[in-house]
Amino acid sequence: MFDRDEIAQLSARAIFGRKAKAQGRDGIAVSSHPIVSKIATNVLRDGGNAADAILAASLAQTVVEPHMTTAFGVLSMMHYDAKTGVTSYVNGSMNAPLAGLPGFSPTDLTNGRSVAVPGFWSAWEAARERLATRSRETLAAPAIELARSGIPIYPFLYAMMFEQAGKIGLSAEGRDLYFQDGALRGPGDWIVNPRLADTLERMAADGVDYFYRSGFTEKVVNTVRKAGGVLTMEDFDRYEPRWMEPAWGTYHGYRIAGSPPPDNGGTHLIEILNLVEQLPLQDWGMPTESADTLYWLARFCLEVPLDGADQGDPNSWPLPLETILSKDYAAIRFELMKMRDPRPVDRARTPYPGSAHLTVVDRDGNIATVLHSVMAMPWSNGLIVDGMNLWAGGGHFFRTMPRPGDRATCYIAPHVIFGPDGGPILAGGSPSVALIQTCITNTLNILDFGMDIETSVHQPRIGGPVYTSSTPNSISIELDCGTPDIQTAARKRGLNFELTGPWSVHAGSYEGVHIGPDGLASACADPRRAGAADAV
Repeated sequence: MFDRDEIAQLSARAIFGRKAKAQGRDGIAVSSHPIVSKIATNVLRDGGNAADAILAASLAQTVVEPHMTTAFGVLSMMHYDAKTGVTSYVNGSMNAPLAGLPGFSPTDLTNGRSVAVPGFWSAWEAARERLATRSRETLAAPAIELARSGIPIYPFLYAMMFEQAGKIGLSAEGRDLYFQDGALRGPGDWIVNPRLADTLERMAADGVDYFYRSGFTEKVVNTVRKAGGVLTMEDFDRYEPRWMEPAWGTYHGYRIAGSPPPDNGGTHLIEILNLVEQLPLQDWGMPTESADTLYWLARFCLEVPLDGADQGDPNSWPLPLETILSKDYAAIRFELMKMRDPRPVDRARTPYPGSAHLTVVDRDGNIATVLHSVMAMPWSNGLIVDGMNLWAGGGHFFRTMPRPGDRATCYIAPHVIFGPDGGPILAGGSPSVALIQTCITNTLNILDFGMDIETSVHQPRIGGPVYTSSTPNSISIELDCGTPDIQTAARKRGLNFELTGPWSVHAGSYEGVHIGPDGLASACADPRRAGAADAV
């Protein structure tokens, strides 16, 4: 696939900062790492479709970005089939253990109680069987090769290793991977993970049975339980991915397919855009130009997910989705919001960062956009089995604790937007605590203000809740947009925020593709991550 020099060259491009746009008619991919995007376009060049490309790239990303994602995590995908016009969604998010987690607290993020039932591999295989054309072995080959041959440590990976050195050094496997002669490996050193390569080979050969019903599963369960967790073999055996109809909405004549609950970030996008329709946005301008826009967009993007945190797994809890997504509800909601000050943010219900998003469009116009994730700060519990990070995804249970055995509620937001003629014009999503803000900002930039995608991703934006805020009892967000006068006016209305320098990692990373009226696809990696866009 790659020789060592090409891996090194691609990794050298894995830096934060300004990115270049890619364009093409025969296929395009965008992700948060140049190696990952190149794997996707290589699959497209070899005749694979969008699903083939995104699945190969997603699995490889668990090797290349171990601080952001893991095959022991989650994976959910929105897919558009250009031939049939069908848009479908597969939810591969996490389940709560059947034993339940009474008294679950932040302390548990450091032990085995933080480990939820993973859905990545189950959803990956379900998507491959339904939508892809290549075998497991073929699509897993790039990830296996990268784990066996190694990758150089690039700045973002080293920064996370440094921050979490105490966690990754807890186990012998962690020390073997990330330390040398008792010291943390440094930038430019190569990480080789032969145990993970062997695990991925077995997964590719034996499918979901190896991951969910084998000796590997027993080893995982025993490791988790020794660390205080409650997972059982039954938890793994009963896991199933969910094929779902997307949540649908409209915005000024555009049709939106968003991820459906319990991945309720897609419904939040629709809800927020319904609220934005209540504003004279064209008159006010974007948050960089208007205190009114800054104030209301910040409130919409923070308070809608607060309401969403009360939603449980719709398989167990009734959810009036038609009402939530209606224009009438948005109008009433906006009137009620105008009657009160901004609502406080409960940081205990704000999930930890740590995710990856990528989007692929193939030469036939098929679209796949995926969020997959470690769903936690990297290596939070220090648990690694056969080269694979076991994550601390239970941190998302602070937002909504599922009933035992139920699916988690997560505000991830893969989405596809269709133009007035019915064809797709924009697809994407974002990781991090500000993913909702990121998706909304770029959608408005492109649809309302006519920006090309390169200009859009480099614009200042509203970020997510700030963990270190000095105002813990009120809304506090990261902000790198607006003049001091605009910011002062927004503060006077009760909006609390902490300024950041441009391109904060917690301000999201839009991994989207814009399709022009002439069929030319454009993508540009976000400067807030280390990615790249690549076209065939």
